[in-house]
Order: sequence, then structure tokens, then C-alpha cells
Amino acid sequence: KEGKYPQLKGIVTRLYCRQGYYLQMHPDGSLDGTKDDSSNSTLFNLIPVGLRVVAIQGVKTGLYIALNNEGFLYTSELFTPECKFKESVFENYYVIYSSMLYRQQESGRAWFLGLNKEGQVMKGNRVKKTKPAAHFLPKPLEVAMYREPSLHDIGETVPKAGVTPSKSTSASAIMNGGKPPVNKSKTT
Repeated sequence: KEGKYPQLKGIVTRLYCRQGYYLQMHPDGSLDGTKDDSSNSTLFNLIPVGLRVVAIQGVKTGLYIALNNEGFLYTSELFTPECKFKESVFENYYVIYSSMLYRQQESGRAWFLGLNKEGQVMKGNRVKKTKPAAHFLPKPLEVAMYREPSLHDIGETVPKAGVTPSKSTSASAIMNGGKPPVNKSKTT
């Protein structure tokens, strides 16, 4: 087995919520919505980690969006099962992201990523999939290759894989102001 990591084809995208906001991740890891479509804090890596399952990683922070067992959204430095979202297409091309791990115990209703009318993130169990809060329109900027986020770094003090995008070559081009890498050969 050679030392190659599996390469996953993901996208760098902005996620536009039907409420009129772009999802944004601040440098401190907090999440909310913004109307500003030019901000680097609205760039996310959408990395496929299963069949119609994605990890949503802030390009600037390298943190993953996660949802805990109380339905609260948070950002995680490590890629854990709480960072896995099922990506489903709702009608009108909108995409909804639901937690792979948690749902309403009684009804089995899924918990979703969502923004309210003020652009604040909502508790997953409050978001209805039929409502604009849950509807996102990905606006892809480029296709990129990612190392597969590994689940084995949970609770171990191993060097964190894929957490410092500045070190990994695949992500460094993206970090460069969100511009696609230039594929021209170096001019001497």
C-alpha cells in the first residue's frame, strides 16, 4: 500500500440560504449568515465523505461544521461523525443538509443546518426541511481535490490530518485569497 492518500473531488463553494444570507464562518469558528458575497469567510470546502454525505469545512479556518446531540451547530477542529451531513436536493434545486447522527427520537424527523430570518444559525431540531431556513443554493467556485478527512484522529494525539490547510498543498492554493490555482508552468 503506497503512501498515497485517497483523493476526493470536492468543491469550493458559497452556500446561499433561501433566507437571503450566505453561510459564513468567522475566524473564531462562530457561524452566521451575511449578505456580503465577496467575503472569504463565506467560502466552504464541500468534501464528499460517503454517498451523498459531505463534510462542510471553512476554507479560511479549516474547521468543520458539526451538529451535536442537542441539535446545536458548532465548529470542530477534528473531523468526527458529528461533522457528517447528508446532502439532499429539495425541489427548486435547493439543497438541504441533515445530520447523519442525530434526529428527533419520537418522530425520526431529521435535524438540519439552517439560518433564521435574521441570519443566525438555528438549532437543528427547529429547522423544517420545507422551510426557507433549510434551503441552500451551493454556488461552486472551483473543483478541488482533498485528502479524505480521517476519523481516526478522534481522541488521539496524532498530528491532525487535514486540519492545517496551510501545510497541505491541495488546500494552499485555495487559501490564496480563494483564487483558483494557476496551472501555467512557471515562467523563468
